[in-house]
Amino acid sequence: MALKRKLMLSAALALAFTAGAAQAEISGDVIKIGVLNDRSGLYADLAGEGSVIAARMAVEDFGAADKGINVEILSADHQNKPDVGSNITRQWIDVDGVDVIADVPTSSVALAVNEIVRQKNKAFLNSGAGSSDLTGKACSPNTVHWTYDTWALANGTGKAVVQTGGDTWFFLTADYAFGHALERDTTAVVEESGGQVLGSVRHPLSTADFSSFLLQAQASGAKVIGLANAGGDTTNAIKQAAEFGIVQAGQSLAGLLVFLTDVHALGLQTAQGLVLTESFYWDLNDKTREWSERFAELNGGKYPTMVHAGVYASVLHYLKAAEATQSDDGTTVVTKMKEIPTDDPLFGQGEIRQDGRKIHDMYLFQVKAPEESKSPYDYYNLRATIPAAEAFRPIEEGECPLVQG
Repeated sequence: MALKRKLMLSAALALAFTAGAAQAEISGDVIKIGVLNDRSGLYADLAGEGSVIAARMAVEDFGAADKGINVEILSADHQNKPDVGSNITRQWIDVDGVDVIADVPTSSVALAVNEIVRQKNKAFLNSGAGSSDLTGKACSPNTVHWTYDTWALANGTGKAVVQTGGDTWFFLTADYAFGHALERDTTAVVEESGGQVLGSVRHPLSTADFSSFLLQAQASGAKVIGLANAGGDTTNAIKQAAEFGIVQAGQSLAGLLVFLTDVHALGLQTAQGLVLTESFYWDLNDKTREWSERFAELNGGKYPTMVHAGVYASVLHYLKAAEATQSDDGTTVVTKMKEIPTDDPLFGQGEIRQDGRKIHDMYLFQVKAPEESKSPYDYYNLRATIPAAEAFRPIEEGECPLVQG
């Protein structure tokens, strides 16, 4: 009987070990990463192929090949349409065996992807989308929001502008989830700081003609016109505002989401003096410069945006967690990502909170005058560092269902 009990115990232990091994394994012996973003529209420069390059750099720097970990990267254009992004995500997961979706600028697309990934228990590494709802009411145990969000942008640029006298605002807002969230979060900051919002107007995505919207902003008499949009919409609005002589007439523009690529497209003559908030700039320190120069060599001489940096850092951290768990199960890896302190050359040391929000410093920059720039992409002066503890919305205020107590 004793021998029989020992044999039964041994069999049970073997079965438990096998079951554990089956749970902690990489499906198909390959980790498949799908970089989903705008590759042909107004966000193509700030994300696009650059995000694919950043993901490949992360795989290489992680040393996946040397560690015997097979990694495959796919990419696709969601065209800034939620239905297109949703269809690609389902195809990738159900047919192509993709384990993790990365980047996904355009918040309406990201919110749709967020839900699909949760249902199918994969992982979502958001870098490009800004809606703070991704770590708020729409938070998911499968999603990490890495680079920036609308609360951080509002807290950085909005607060700084009000504190320097810009106490009345009118918003030009992109009419989709991101623009709405950015206007909402900035309005809260402006009012909390003692300012007043006089009105707003919403414009369609990829607007070519801002004249009617700018005339409404001009007529409002607000000291500050807040641009709650991004990419090509932001640059077009700034260019056309210059044609209307809005700044010369006394109003100022607040670019609530401005990327390095936007400043490059505008040129310093037009963009000089803009105040903006970002989480990464290529010229911050020796590590960011070294990585950015490597990136530029692979990207036709174009320097990285914070979205590219976020794709690199989030993929690198994901691979560390996948290695630690020996798994590509969505919640397993994301849980481990939250347990392991983040540490990479672009964002430094940090953490991922229970709600999926990656915490790191944010930076308030001002665009240089043409005579201040010494080399290509030398565009920013650092005005202030916003400490990680202050840069993002307090976790208890986000209404994330994952947050305990």
